[in-house]
Amino acid sequence: MTANRPAAPVWRSILYVPGNVPKFIDRAHERGADCVLVDLEDSVPPPEKPGARAMLAETMHKVARGGADVAVRINRPLRLAIPDIEAAVRPGLSALFVTKTESVQHLRLLDEVVSDLERERGMPVGGVGFGGMIEHPRALAQVNDIAAHAPRLVALMLGGEDFALETGSVPGDETLELPKRLVAFAAQAHGVPMIGILGTVADYSDPDAYRRSAERARRFGFSGGTCIHPGLVAALNAAFTPTADDVARARKLIEADRRAAAEGRGSFSLGGKMIDIPVVDRARRLIARHEAIERRQRRG
Repeated sequence: MTANRPAAPVWRSILYVPGNVPKFIDRAHERGADCVLVDLEDSVPPPEKPGARAMLAETMHKVARGGADVAVRINRPLRLAIPDIEAAVRPGLSALFVTKTESVQHLRLLDEVVSDLERERGMPVGGVGFGGMIEHPRALAQVNDIAAHAPRLVALMLGGEDFALETGSVPGDETLELPKRLVAFAAQAHGVPMIGILGTVADYSDPDAYRRSAERARRFGFSGGTCIHPGLVAALNAAFTPTADDVARARKLIEADRRAAAEGRGSFSLGGKMIDIPVVDRARRLIARHEAIERRQRRG
């Protein structure tokens, strides 16, 4: 990997908050999300975008009060993206979510702007991450290159509603699963967290169904999900957190592997199943995630 990137965060839940609606902003810190994503794009009508930018510094301070990371979703085209970035890049910003991410070159262009602002504002250069949002089929053809080489990349996701629009399809589990899994494969090939659920995020009326969809995404290696309604944060946190049984079994596997290695064996039997390196490595990754989540919760 050649790209310079911040450490990937652990975001089980990302809560969208419209950047122009104070009643949602004021309570976002109470919702328990790992990341609050202040939206300057679709949820903010064009006439209100300048006002949302003007209040962004105060907005970011408010939504961070509960310990959540803060990200900002910026607009496309570039003429709107630049003032969004100017307003957003300040201490306390974890990431910019780049709508309609097209290519490595696209993110490199924005990287130049963000780097200049970090220097001017006394921030560590390279500290702000990029969340790449794949929203057009032509970008899907570039996603492996983006995952491998784009600067600052800390997450990838498919913008399901926009992708469905561009492909003339109806957003839903059937139509979005394939493109989401293709983005996930690219992300996973290069160690980038994949964000999303295997379906559409527009329907928030059934938290149990949402959790089941998130749990299914987790089984496919997704790292976390997004929601537009605060009532779904708990479902996402539960779906993307290893269970106590998962953690106990992983620790048992790791300890059994330690004993087997001391006896010169590379594989062993546990609970009637043959255990070898991939199984143990999966257990180690689960424990690492469990510990990262615990650190986040202590910090909050």
